[in-house]
Amino acid sequence: MLLAIDVGNTNTVFAIHDGKEFIADWRCATEHQRTADEYWVWLNTLMKLKGIEVSVHEVIVSSVVPQVVFNLRLLCNRYFDCRPLVVGKPECVLPVDVRVDADTQVGADRLVNTVGAFRQFGGDLIVVDFGTATTFDVVASDGAYIGGVIAPGVNLSVKALHEAAAALPHVDATKPAMVIGTNTVACMQSGIYWGYVGLIRGICQQIKAERERSMQVIATGGLATLFGQEDGLFDRVVPELTMTGLVQINQFNRKAS
Repeated sequence: MLLAIDVGNTNTVFAIHDGKEFIADWRCATEHQRTADEYWVWLNTLMKLKGIEVSVHEVIVSSVVPQVVFNLRLLCNRYFDCRPLVVGKPECVLPVDVRVDADTQVGADRLVNTVGAFRQFGGDLIVVDFGTATTFDVVASDGAYIGGVIAPGVNLSVKALHEAAAALPHVDATKPAMVIGTNTVACMQSGIYWGYVGLIRGICQQIKAERERSMQVIATGGLATLFGQEDGLFDRVVPELTMTGLVQINQFNRKAS
């Protein structure tokens, strides 16, 4: 069994893959101070509650929070008796090229999304990931990662608006019934939703114009389904894209070894 771990700035996802499909997944808040033993107690308890008794013998980790990786390595060594494959480390080989400026660090999640999207849909892609940041990753025709765009995340924008303006409440990101709001909450929800629809559409149009070719737009991440309601914004919505990419990278490294 493979345990795939995706560590984001806000949440961490653990998923178990049996070689054919994911059989379970769980999410927790990303916390720098969580120890290997705490991870094990939490994960082992959830597995038992779901009646899952599996022997994990492989682990792959994608992390944008370096401080968390040390304790995840301890988790793997102590409780799964294996050395995890960590995306971005020299021992983890990617099945695609990365063509960016020299000495540029690309987020592990963006590389994983590139692999997952290329394997499913081929090249000439724009992958929009709704996380703490909203990222746009450009995949060339041969699957190479060639750069992208980073914008503030939806929930981050909502939080900043609430904290910077004392009279404005915290609201959930949702699609409003009308563009013109008739109360404060509706006005804020309209600004967030339609503002990001415009941002996504505009950036994707600029990327396509700069690349001078037709490109598919793939959405993933927590709010992909919400914005996927808008006709013509995305060609595909794949919430599990990152986890699928982790499985594919693990399989590629297993064959290469």
